[in-house]
Amino acid sequence: MVVAVILACEVMFWVLVVGGLAARYLLRAQRLSTALLLAVPVLDVVLLTVIAVHLQSGGTADFSHGLGALYLGFTVAYGHPMIRWADVRFAHRFAGGPAPVKPPKQGPAAVRREAAGWVRCTVACAIGAAALAALVLWVGDPSRTAALRGSFTPLAVVMFWNTVLAVWGILAARTPRPAHDHPAGADEPAR
Repeated sequence: MVVAVILACEVMFWVLVVGGLAARYLLRAQRLSTALLLAVPVLDVVLLTVIAVHLQSGGTADFSHGLGALYLGFTVAYGHPMIRWADVRFAHRFAGGPAPVKPPKQGPAAVRREAAGWVRCTVACAIGAAALAALVLWVGDPSRTAALRGSFTPLAVVMFWNTVLAVWGILAARTPRPAHDHPAGADEPAR
């Protein structure tokens, strides 16, 4: 049941985002657009409520309950940037807005981007961990929340790889790339 709610929340996330952007740029209906986009966080509340009610009513947590808490963390941390990403592309395509800017690959701006990505993923993991811990404490029955406690391990794995990739990205952003002033083969002698 919880997996179905997670999938429904994901589908509704995109329905609300696309609907909100379509209302803004195609219908020029600002109020409707705002209402649809403001409804996006309600999905997180619905998901957490479904999980909490199921567990409080005597249900035993399984993988899907932990997945729901983790999904919650990532939608809270990444939801707004995803909406902003879609908004820029929608505005460019349908309202004559500027083309999306390519992210920097080198220099201080690229380092800041990598660091911000690490922070965002860390926040997502922290929110997921807090939701897991809150559910475990709220239910108060270790035999019914073992699967929730087991969901901390995937968070630790995500944080490990998040850190590895952030360090890799920061080092790559700080390493100067060789200049390619000459076309390929320009230094080769003529035959």
